[in-house]
Amino acid sequence: MKKAFLLLVLSAAAFGQPATSWKAIKFPPLRDVTIPKVEETTLPNGMKVYLLENHELPTIRGLALVRTGNLFDPADKVGLAGLTGENIRAGGAGTRTGDQIDELLENIAASVESQIGESYGSVSFSALKENTDTVMEIFRDVLTSPAFSQDKIDLDRRQTRSGISRRNDEASGIGGREFANIVYGRNTPYGWMLEYSTIDNIQRKDVTSFYQRYFFPKNMILAVQGDFSAAEMKARIEKLFAAWTAQQPPVPAFPQVANTPKPGIYLATKTDVTQTNFALGQLGGTLKDADYPALEVMSDILGGGFKSRLFRRVRTELGYAYGISAAWGANYDHPGLFEITGSTKSASTVDTLKAVDQEVRRIRENPVTPEELESSKQTVSNSFVFNFDTPAKTLNRIVTYRYFGYPDDFIFTYQKAIAAVTRADIQRVAAKYIDPAKFVTVAVGNPKDFGKPLSSLDQPVSDIDLTIPEPKEQKAAGSAASLATGKALLAKAAEAMGGAAKFQGVHDVTRTSTMQLDAAAGGLKITQTEQWLAPSHFRQENLLPFGKVVSYSDGATGWSATPQGLIPAPEAQLKQITQEIFRMWWSLMRSDTNPDRTVNDLGNGKLEISDKTGHVVTLVIDLKTGLPASQTYAPPGNTNGAVEEVYADWQETSGLRLPRKITLTQAGKHFADVTVVSTTLNSGLTAEQLAKKP
Repeated sequence: MKKAFLLLVLSAAAFGQPATSWKAIKFPPLRDVTIPKVEETTLPNGMKVYLLENHELPTIRGLALVRTGNLFDPADKVGLAGLTGENIRAGGAGTRTGDQIDELLENIAASVESQIGESYGSVSFSALKENTDTVMEIFRDVLTSPAFSQDKIDLDRRQTRSGISRRNDEASGIGGREFANIVYGRNTPYGWMLEYSTIDNIQRKDVTSFYQRYFFPKNMILAVQGDFSAAEMKARIEKLFAAWTAQQPPVPAFPQVANTPKPGIYLATKTDVTQTNFALGQLGGTLKDADYPALEVMSDILGGGFKSRLFRRVRTELGYAYGISAAWGANYDHPGLFEITGSTKSASTVDTLKAVDQEVRRIRENPVTPEELESSKQTVSNSFVFNFDTPAKTLNRIVTYRYFGYPDDFIFTYQKAIAAVTRADIQRVAAKYIDPAKFVTVAVGNPKDFGKPLSSLDQPVSDIDLTIPEPKEQKAAGSAASLATGKALLAKAAEAMGGAAKFQGVHDVTRTSTMQLDAAAGGLKITQTEQWLAPSHFRQENLLPFGKVVSYSDGATGWSATPQGLIPAPEAQLKQITQEIFRMWWSLMRSDTNPDRTVNDLGNGKLEISDKTGHVVTLVIDLKTGLPASQTYAPPGNTNGAVEEVYADWQETSGLRLPRKITLTQAGKHFADVTVVSTTLNSGLTAEQLAKKP
């Protein structure tokens, strides 16, 4: 619209005609919201159905809302609802696998999707009218008989673990997450976080049990809109779901929000950023609150966009913030969050937070201007109207109202309430509901660059621990007999490799090998040299196409060197090196005589070797040759699944038989092939040699 008007102005000027000011343009008022006629019925199995005819396009769309959510996750299995929601569709349904459903739907430009959020689950479909029967059959199967294939659950679990490992990468994400968790309470379903351990606790039987508990006809609403006859669609749905008679006890209410957070400043130190991201505020409210309309207008005046007070003061006048906004968060069934978010130059962190505090206090203490009030009332009212600008949106909104127990005319009462908001209302609700003394403030950045300490804000400052807890390896329960036979079998394997005395005499090792990564893993060829000096010095050099990468650790500290420079070794890398040393032959094959280690016989030549620090390796012995056949372990972080090394081509080196060929798989998929070029034992390596920096 603006571009077209600019061309009009230029054209008028070119012909010597006076240009019209943009302020003179008159826009017609938005159309009134109308609620179309919706056919309602309840199937014999208890499912409520809403049908809306819409003949504008030859399409059919459907949405099933299920009363469930991740608020029902068990405390030790956070992530169960999300994993279930993803795999209702992805894991296949009926007689089709998930991949077969993908292919069929792609070929006819249709979709069937599933998910479970905080306080509802949904399964939806979209199709051209001509494919209605095919797509609704798939939709029915997904909703009523998901297969939950193990491979898709494992894939989703690996992807979730990968997300956990990256959750501290973005400073802005940290701020919002930690703010919500502190305000709602870390020990409540509203503030729980996904962890490796909670994901690892989830088994397929948990997924199927969660689905069965919440996915039954009386616990859902189905809405369908599109190019159909309501009577014909009703008959189709009744026939489609006639055999689905699953029943469960009524679903309980969602847990209440009852946390009272400790006000103050919470610092999440992140040293690799040059700006500070912040989030501050307190608990918000619900959509049905009588003062919600006034609070929404108030928050728009405070921080709703370029015209807002916070943006004009903190961003435009002072030049501190890169961006800033405020919103009064309201949910259907539980309080949302009143939150002011933004980012600022590191050096102006304290000054930015002071300026925000001043603007919050100003809106509490002084009336807003008539212009501010009118502008924000129009912004809020107009933005809400667009939730009803198509029949599909209108039907989904009506169904959502029904799901959460709101009246169908909520939109009309909301519009009237917005129109009735006064300047006095703004000051009243700001003073009543927003209290800076109760604010939780989360700052994510490098405190060394803040210019002024956060303590100068005269509020208590607490540190946020961003550490991602490592998963604990699960060990099999061992008996006296299995521990005894385990040691005996390991001693036999050590003898087959050259004898325990030979391993006892190894003090330093240099091994050079080539590693060819699978095409799916990048296809790179790497030349690797590993050096170990008893008991804990380790150096690894990897020659890559883009340069050399060197890592070193003395067992407590270390460093890493890349073509970009040298940095202290991250904690995760130090843990990985510790595990490397734990499972080296010179260390692993002496575990039967190490008092800090346990060797448990799992049967059929399988040994579980563990230590008191949590390292666990499963070593499989070939009972015919006595030589190790494979080794399985979980890398620190374990985001992509367990790693298995399979050994072949055993050759003698200084009296010890060692494998020359190693095949690596991860999560059951081929990852790399390793060829050992040379192994040198007891060459007289020194700690100084290993610690020498490039």
